[in-house]
Amino acid sequence: MTLRQPHGWLILDKPRGLGSTQAVAAVKRVLRKAGYGKVKIGHGGTLDPLAEGVLPIALGEATKLAGRMLDASKTYAFTIRFGEETDTLDLEGEVIATSDHRPPLAAVAAVCQHFTGEIDQVPPAYSAIKVDGRRAYDRARAGEEVELKSRRVTIHELIPPGAGDELWSTFAETAGRPDLLDPAAPLVLADSVTLVAHVSKGTYVRSLARDIAHALGAVGHVTYLRRIKAGPFTERQAISLDILEEIGNGARLEDHLLPLEAGLDGIPALTLDPDSAQAARQGRVLSGMPHPDGLILAVSGNVPVALMELSGGTAKVVRGFNLTDTAE
Repeated sequence: MTLRQPHGWLILDKPRGLGSTQAVAAVKRVLRKAGYGKVKIGHGGTLDPLAEGVLPIALGEATKLAGRMLDASKTYAFTIRFGEETDTLDLEGEVIATSDHRPPLAAVAAVCQHFTGEIDQVPPAYSAIKVDGRRAYDRARAGEEVELKSRRVTIHELIPPGAGDELWSTFAETAGRPDLLDPAAPLVLADSVTLVAHVSKGTYVRSLARDIAHALGAVGHVTYLRRIKAGPFTERQAISLDILEEIGNGARLEDHLLPLEAGLDGIPALTLDPDSAQAARQGRVLSGMPHPDGLILAVSGNVPVALMELSGGTAKVVRGFNLTDTAE
C-alpha cells in the first residue's frame, strides 16, 4: 500500500563528499523504500560536495517554496588556511600562489568590519555561473581562462574569532581570549582562522575567504565549510544520513518532517472562511480585506491554502497549495 504523500521539509545535515543532487536522490530512494511512492522533491540551496551542513529538502507542495529558500540568506562557518591560494579557492584545487606572511589574529578581527555590509565580489572561476551558455567550472576544468564580473552581495554579519557570539563559539579556536583588539594582548599569528558569516543570496564564501586573506596581505584558501543556517532552518533541526536511512527501514517520517509553513517564517497567517478559501484555491482575487499590505499565508483551519500578496485590501494568489485537511 502506498502511503499518503508527504508535504513539508526534511532538513538534512549533508556530509562532505555528497553533492546536493545526490542528497535529493538519497531522499527519493528512502521515501520509495518507506512506501511513499513517487514524491515531488526539491532542495533549498546547493551545497558543494566539500561543504557540509544544513540542506533543506522540500517534499510535495513545499517544493513550491523552494525558490524562496534559494533566495534566503544563509549562515556559514568556514576556516581559512593562510599560506597557499588554490585555483578553486578550496582543498580541491592546485596551488597558484604562496606567501610566508601570517596575519595576527587581532588583524583578522579588525578586518572583518570592512567586509560587513554591501560589498563587491568576484565569484570563483570554479563556480556554477554560466558564461556564454556554459558553466564556469566546465570552462575552467577545460583549461580556459575564465573572467567573471564582480557582483554586489551583502554580508549581514561577519563574526571574528573571540567575538563570543553563540554562533561562533562552537567553532572557537582561540578560547579564553576575550578581546583580540586589546593592546595588551600578546601578538598571535594565525596559520588558520575560523569565521562565521551571515550572507545574502549569491555570496561565495570561497571568494570571501580569498578577499579577506588578500586584505591581510596574505593568501589563503577554505579548508572547512559548514552551513549552519539556511533561511529559517538551523542545524539543530537537521538529521543525519543515518537517521534518514532509518525512515526507509520503518521509522516515522513525521518525527522529522517540518510543516510546509516552516519555510515561511515571519510571514503572518490569515484564516479564511470556507467561501474565501475556496475562491483562493481557484486562484481568484479576494477583496475587502482590512489587513496591512504584504505577504500572508492564507489558511483554512490548520491547512495552508495559498501564499498571497495583500495590497490595498485586495489579496492575489502568489502560490497556491493543493492540500486537504487530514481530518476531513
